[in-house]
Amino acid sequence: MTKSSGAPSGDRRVRRTQTALARALIHLVGERELSRITVADVAECAGVSRSTFYDHYRDVHELAEVACTAMIDGLIESLPGPGPETADPAPEATQSLEAFFASLAEHAGLYRTLLGPQGSARVVDHIRRRIAATVHDRLRQIADGDPAGYPSPPSDIPHDVPAAFTAGALIGVAADWLQRGCPRPPAEMAALTWPLFSALHRAETVTPA
Repeated sequence: MTKSSGAPSGDRRVRRTQTALARALIHLVGERELSRITVADVAECAGVSRSTFYDHYRDVHELAEVACTAMIDGLIESLPGPGPETADPAPEATQSLEAFFASLAEHAGLYRTLLGPQGSARVVDHIRRRIAATVHDRLRQIADGDPAGYPSPPSDIPHDVPAAFTAGALIGVAADWLQRGCPRPPAEMAALTWPLFSALHRAETVTPA
């Protein structure tokens, strides 16, 4: 939970400062590991004082969590929904997955740190819940006959084993790929992941007898 700066949450100055801090951190993570980045480093890169940093965040790790979850929310919204059971996926499906892996690779240092063995349990739990909720909501929309409309899913869902399994599988694949230094290009990862992702989605439509 970030600190309140005393200004209204909608204050554009507050959001502008938070955006500058997040961008500074993402830039710095591209040069060195998160553990080697200090508050002073981030503040200097963002063009603000250390006291301004502490108006918004307790430490660099909290800023990293906020930056990571904000980016991952956008990625999750773009993930493909289940498609017809065909051998070849629709182009937009693999393109969405390719964009997902490409964005992970672009900020690999940040994601590798937060999703790795010594990472942030809070970030992993956030991602797991968001993916599971998105999968659950999209399949509900399809069951209701409205596959095109994907409103923002709730922050939590009833216990849904297939949706949770799908979320855990995708996080596991992404974390393993990042820890290994992204050895396969995003396009190949998308091609390899889509059959598994699609199969897990389709499993959710099967209602136990």
